[in-house]
Amino acid sequence: MKNCLPFVFLLLMGCSLFEDTKLVDIQKIDGPCIIILKDGSTIETTGGIEVTKRYEGITYRDEDGKIWSLFKEEYESYSCGN
Repeated sequence: MKNCLPFVFLLLMGCSLFEDTKLVDIQKIDGPCIIILKDGSTIETTGGIEVTKRYEGITYRDEDGKIWSLFKEEYESYSCGN
């Protein structure tokens, strides 16, 4: 067990390293969500969305479970929650 302690310490330090270097780029937001597109139409999700902090791209699943992505140029805004 004592042999594992240095490994666990390095593993925990590695996790904070990713945070510090901004390699963790995805923000998960619980749904349901409404995404307003540039053309004024909306997309409603029952689940949550994921937003990349750096590029502001949105990834979501439709009612059939298919994954879709939108780039910042394609949407105006989004809101999530009840």
